[in-house]
Amino acid sequence: MVLSAPISYTIYSCFMKRLLVICIAMIYMGQGYSQMDKEILNDIEAIESKVIDWRHHFHQYPELSNREFKTAEKIEKHLRSLGMEVQTGIAKTGVVGILKGDQPGKVVALRADIDALPVTERNDLAFKSEVTTTFLDKETGVMHACGHDTHISILMGVAEVLSQHKDKIKGTVKFIFQPAEEGPPPGEEGGAKLMIKEGVLKNPDVDAIFGLHINSGTPVGTIKYKSGGTMAAVERFVVTVNGKQTHGSAPWSGVDPILISAKIIDGFQTIISRESPLVEEAAVITVGKITAGVRFNIIPESAEMIGTVRTLDPRMRELIMRRMNEMARDIAKAYGGTATIEWQNNTVVTYNDPALTAQMLPTLEGIAGKENVKLMKATTGGEDFSYFQEIVPGFYFFLGGMTPGNTEPYPHHTPDFKIDDAGMLLGVKTMTQVAIDYLAN
Repeated sequence: MVLSAPISYTIYSCFMKRLLVICIAMIYMGQGYSQMDKEILNDIEAIESKVIDWRHHFHQYPELSNREFKTAEKIEKHLRSLGMEVQTGIAKTGVVGILKGDQPGKVVALRADIDALPVTERNDLAFKSEVTTTFLDKETGVMHACGHDTHISILMGVAEVLSQHKDKIKGTVKFIFQPAEEGPPPGEEGGAKLMIKEGVLKNPDVDAIFGLHINSGTPVGTIKYKSGGTMAAVERFVVTVNGKQTHGSAPWSGVDPILISAKIIDGFQTIISRESPLVEEAAVITVGKITAGVRFNIIPESAEMIGTVRTLDPRMRELIMRRMNEMARDIAKAYGGTATIEWQNNTVVTYNDPALTAQMLPTLEGIAGKENVKLMKATTGGEDFSYFQEIVPGFYFFLGGMTPGNTEPYPHHTPDFKIDDAGMLLGVKTMTQVAIDYLAN
């Protein structure tokens, strides 16, 4: 078979890129990343109980996005006690610590998210959250229902250990404690986007960034990762449906926006089941909130639906958003109403740089054991860590937080969500060694 010049070049280019990644992996596999310094290992194991105590505190006193005031104060106090240069108030409540090693070199950033969720906790933990607040005009509990309390505590532990071993650091470590990963409140800026806008990756300029996420469905002692696209782009949408208000006993004299909303939701799902090429990548449309009406016998004038779209492919993203706009408009028109959609992008695709992933894989395998580091498939969850990865090479991986033998772990973002404290020690070890190894090479 004869290939055309453009196709031949494309295949050659792809082959060379894959070959480069393989070569990098082979080079780094031979560099002995598996050996953690004994003094560092002893110091990590010595602070495990302190890390767990921090986690229990943050879990018991959670704070929502852009409102992490006391959380930030505790982080700042700890970093200052370690003698670091500390920056506060970045992206409203973000905290950054800068640790300069005794030897010159690159700059590596380690990131932890610090916000909680509007979820009312429903379990029997001794450090269960009793915090309540008003979110979007609704009374709700506040809970670390996604494990961010563990992320904060792990990174605080890494900061303490590395600050005791500056002689082993070739370069600078930037500890980024980021607010509002779950998304800022409506009408506010926040999260990774705002941190970048305010210069968190500058002065000193970051060469690479690393992050982890604990996972309630992955056994303690296990790490999962994927090169390339790992988590989805996330869109938040608001559909406003307008009809004509009337008495509930005479629906023919009005236009029912609740009925139209139901038809639109049903139509949205056909975009996924009948129009999206799911054999290429996964995609999701979810409506998570519907608001309409004030009384049982009144057909209201309008209804509002709020939801999310998750995509892993840019072309599918464009298709789904275009068809949702068309479908909402046309279905509403068919029933005598109108509908519009407002969009807000929350994350882009979390993309693990292939060369950086290959470089650091031996570190993960050396710390956790090769048999405990597992390749995963992409997930339709989203992470605003992805915005950091648009600016500098980044690597984001998953840490086991499920008690071994648990066959029915509770999902993230639910009232019964639980994490086993035993999983955090591996997180401290891995993030510590990732920083040291990256800077050393």
